[in-house]
Amino acid sequence: MKDFLQEKDEEWLQEIFEKLDRKVMRECGRLEDRIPYIPVNGRYSEDWGEKDIAWWTNGFWGGLLWQMYHATNRPEYRRSAERVEERLDRSLEEYENLYHDVGFMWMHTAVADYSLTGNRKSYVRGQHAANLLAGRFNVLGNYIRAWNDDKAGWMIVDCLMNLSLLYWATEQTDDPRFAAIARRHADTALEKVLRPDGSCNHIAILNPETGEVEGLPGGQGYGEGSAWSRGQAWAVYGFAISYAHTKEQRYLDAAKRVAHYFIANVAMHDYLPLSDFRAPKEPLYYDSTAGACAVCGLLEVAAHVPELEKPLYEQSALRMLRALEENFCNWNEEEDGILGMGKVAYHEEGDRQQVPIIYGDYFFAEAVLRLMGKDFFIW
Repeated sequence: MKDFLQEKDEEWLQEIFEKLDRKVMRECGRLEDRIPYIPVNGRYSEDWGEKDIAWWTNGFWGGLLWQMYHATNRPEYRRSAERVEERLDRSLEEYENLYHDVGFMWMHTAVADYSLTGNRKSYVRGQHAANLLAGRFNVLGNYIRAWNDDKAGWMIVDCLMNLSLLYWATEQTDDPRFAAIARRHADTALEKVLRPDGSCNHIAILNPETGEVEGLPGGQGYGEGSAWSRGQAWAVYGFAISYAHTKEQRYLDAAKRVAHYFIANVAMHDYLPLSDFRAPKEPLYYDSTAGACAVCGLLEVAAHVPELEKPLYEQSALRMLRALEENFCNWNEEEDGILGMGKVAYHEEGDRQQVPIIYGDYFFAEAVLRLMGKDFFIW
């Protein structure tokens, strides 16, 4: 347990952990080898391994399973995680639909597996994915291009989270080029994506031959100049991850700037994150996934700052996690999905407007386990 926690916090965390273990175990039994994304009518009825094996969220279920395996040593979690990892091989073979989010896909599956078990085949998968990510680096503009098709000049804040795959590849091989690519992309994000007030753009469209900014669209947020909350969370955690691997102070400073912006905004809404911090009051949209990711990011920042700075990040993280659990969690073991009120994008319509999303569950679990000292650093 973290030193700053009070006895009541520790009791609460233990209670949540037990609920988490029971519910994920039930989901594990129902899913078998299917890969979940968003439940429909309370069930993970869609198998994203069949629907789109290259979908960017397909590693988060595996990541949740590996975190739970590390915390409990239950063999069921390991077996299910291994099946997800094996299924993802098809996306490596098909290749064409993969893009910048290979870090999310293989850090949480193959690299986690290798880190915990030493599986050599998992190591090879991780290195394969790292080389794919490095191959997306634009040497003219110093950024990793987002998505495919006609988006040669696009970079997005989300990719800061994928850089961990490149840092891992350098740490494993002593080949500096992977980490160098990660640092150059992070530096470009500092210049092109991070704003002076600590907020972030989601997307920067660059000239692919010069790196000059040609547009800053709203992306998954409300609109141009807005502050999509999950993008802010990616930046808090993503810059903190770059600091954890490089110890370059500019990345920690950037993570703190975005963290201060995030904390100030969620404090205005009872520590529940809106989908966009610069959107009209109505309609009111939350995004619990932004909050769960931000909690993890704040805890990572707290791990690297001086003692007297820690309370801001630690206490804000704990308040947000408690607010998310109290307002949005569903502990009914007969239904799939834990953290409700996630939002894929501000303007998303239809049945995916405010829903449980698998990466929300992953980050919620990571935060609980980290506060309890039961996690492992998957990034």
